[in-house]
Amino acid sequence: MTVSEFNSCVDNYADNLYRFILKTVRDKDIAKDIVQDTYEKMWLKVSDVESTNAKSYMFTTAYRTMIDFIRREKKKQQWDDSFEEIGVHAKQNHDLKQILNEAVDKLPEDQRSVVLLRDYEGYDYKEIGEITGLTESQVKVYIFRARQFLKNYIGKMEVLV
Repeated sequence: MTVSEFNSCVDNYADNLYRFILKTVRDKDIAKDIVQDTYEKMWLKVSDVESTNAKSYMFTTAYRTMIDFIRREKKKQQWDDSFEEIGVHAKQNHDLKQILNEAVDKLPEDQRSVVLLRDYEGYDYKEIGEITGLTESQVKVYIFRARQFLKNYIGKMEVLV
């Protein structure tokens, strides 16, 4: 990949990549850091990456970087939780978008990622498999299970609201 192809790739896919990461981590600064790390990793391998595979390479790298970040944060959170007690307050809200976002947040990492890639970003099953390292069958199963959970969660919320 040439420098101009790299720059073109950054221009064409930066927004989609940022949006995908932001939907998962829910923090603008962290999402920007992960996207920046992705571009840095891609720049270090610019001679090895073909321009036709650049989009896939970027999303795969971003996904893996995001998973590493989430795992580090979970370990950090478990450590912090052992030292302080956190009170949880239930909040009732009638905004369907917020309820949907809360439901998506409750999904396991793998299911959340594949649903966001499929329903928010519009990737097909094969592309999602390449990005996440899952087989096409696993992607379909995760999407099915995630959608079932979302359907049941939102259905229960409508009864409560």
